[in-house]
Amino acid sequence: MKKNHKHFILVFAGLLLFTSKSFSSSENEPPKKKPNILWIITDDHRPDALECYNEAVYGQKESPLGYVSSPNINKLASEGVLFTNAFCNAPVCGPSRGSMITGRYPFRTGHYAFELTHQNPDFIQPSVPQILKKTGYQTAQFGKAGEYIYKWGPGQGYRSANHYEYTVHFKHNLQKNNLGDLWGDSAFGKINGKTANLGKQEKIKRQNGQIEKYFVKKNHGEISQKDIQTRKRIEKEFEILRSYTRSNTTLIIGGENPMPADQTVDAIVVDEFKAYLENQNKEFTTAWGQKAKGANADQPQMINLSFHLPHTPILPPKSQRDIFKKKKYKVPAFDQIEYDKMPPQLQKMHNNMNMTKMTKKEIQQTIQDYYAFCAHGDELIGQAVEAFKKYCKKNNQEYLIVFTVGDHGWHLGEQGIEAKYTGWKQSTNGAMVVVSSDKQKVPAGLVRNQLIEYVDIAPTLLSASGEDITSSKYDYLDGMQLQGFIKNEEEQRAYTLGETKVVVGHRAYLRSNNFAFSMRTRPSNKSYDNKNIKWALNCPVEKAELALYDLRVDPDERNNVANSEEYKALAEWFRKKLGNIVLGDRRVECDWSKANSFAISNFAEGADDKKLDIPENIIPKPNE
Repeated sequence: MKKNHKHFILVFAGLLLFTSKSFSSSENEPPKKKPNILWIITDDHRPDALECYNEAVYGQKESPLGYVSSPNINKLASEGVLFTNAFCNAPVCGPSRGSMITGRYPFRTGHYAFELTHQNPDFIQPSVPQILKKTGYQTAQFGKAGEYIYKWGPGQGYRSANHYEYTVHFKHNLQKNNLGDLWGDSAFGKINGKTANLGKQEKIKRQNGQIEKYFVKKNHGEISQKDIQTRKRIEKEFEILRSYTRSNTTLIIGGENPMPADQTVDAIVVDEFKAYLENQNKEFTTAWGQKAKGANADQPQMINLSFHLPHTPILPPKSQRDIFKKKKYKVPAFDQIEYDKMPPQLQKMHNNMNMTKMTKKEIQQTIQDYYAFCAHGDELIGQAVEAFKKYCKKNNQEYLIVFTVGDHGWHLGEQGIEAKYTGWKQSTNGAMVVVSSDKQKVPAGLVRNQLIEYVDIAPTLLSASGEDITSSKYDYLDGMQLQGFIKNEEEQRAYTLGETKVVVGHRAYLRSNNFAFSMRTRPSNKSYDNKNIKWALNCPVEKAELALYDLRVDPDERNNVANSEEYKALAEWFRKKLGNIVLGDRRVECDWSKANSFAISNFAEGADDKKLDIPENIIPKPNE
């Protein structure tokens, strides 16, 4: 009898345990191990568009130019760590995003501009989302891709490399289906019976659904008077400002968005992101009428939400624009002396991106509309973060959020330009926000000022997913995990690096806390086989076109001292340091039109030691 009684008690207890597990809320269960990852990227986004950044760096909410607004990003930053000294590794989207997704410098991937790179060459490693897919993650991307890493095939083209299992591209899925606001694209038609690119055509969508289109450039014949009149009427109606003083005179750098804030192209991207999460494990219909399946809640998610804004066309919605139109902004100083001290390569860049010939009113509009567009992005980021957290809570999953503030920077008059593409601070400086649901891993309310680089994103995401990045299989990574910077406020590198060849040819840059240096690295853009690889180190110094700024006394980089007698020795030291790193420490030059044709230069392997052992006797004392 006692034996049976004990058996009954054990069975009853087991049933109670089973019942409590079956019907208890998921909140009482331990969270699943691998965190969901949300990686947010904006495009051409200056960090001083964030109030939280300005408070950390300048001690005020306003940027050095004037009023900004970012309540949602402020809140996000308060929940984690704000990194103020983040620098991109290429000041242009293709190679910059390539460096982020691979964790490797452009000179180690052979990706310097908008080459259609691919993953066939022997030196290539898989991208972060490709790695995470193999470890159990479901990967998705919403918005702008822009990594310029494709799948190899004869006649190399835009073939998907399958970084992400689910994609919603702002151009291919949305604008292609007339979901957007105002956008430009190539128009194709028949000429002599053959399909041809007719030129660039802009489309504008109105709130009633009507779409108007007109050519802004024709490759065959002249633009019709009807198109000219349509363009003029629309430009007047929406106060469109184009970059008429630059080389690209059709670029839209200001104006009012024809659609309300909840229907801009980036707003639709966020709607699709939310639909993917809200329809977990079930089918739903996309904005363009296609059937899709929502997130698989049984897998951890790695989602890249990549905004197009505040990239051109800069068109904030009326709700934000009306606020910023009332603000007056300080215009960055620029003069002829500053221009005269630039090397020819940077003078050419200035000439291509010049905004000094615009009227005062136009310059004010340029700055107002840019910051207003950033504020629109803040609204959308707030919505996206809220939806992501809600999804994680519903599924009892931990999360990591990494917000990369701009794939690179943007000038609003600094160096006399409105653009990017150079090693100057406004082209390369961004910020990073890292937030975790586990405050033991990422505490709330921290600011870190160490030098970090965009190549640090890859090891950060991999480490958060549970990957051991100290393993030898990850020796190829150039970055460091940001988790280590959070725990230790000490500087872990003495400089940041980058290189690109867009607009004016190859130029590399190095930045420390005290100095900013850049130089021409190759005599031409066609150097597939590292031929004459030491050219920039051995050529006459004027051919290397050095630029050196003493940030101790010139934080705005207006006085190039590379040719100054007292700085010549220091400039030459930086020439050797940077040249040895980017040219001789595992530099790759690849012919991307072929399957596996490349060369690696190792004449100075190990030069990238993250140290600046500058002899004291060649460092001039700063003139206060």
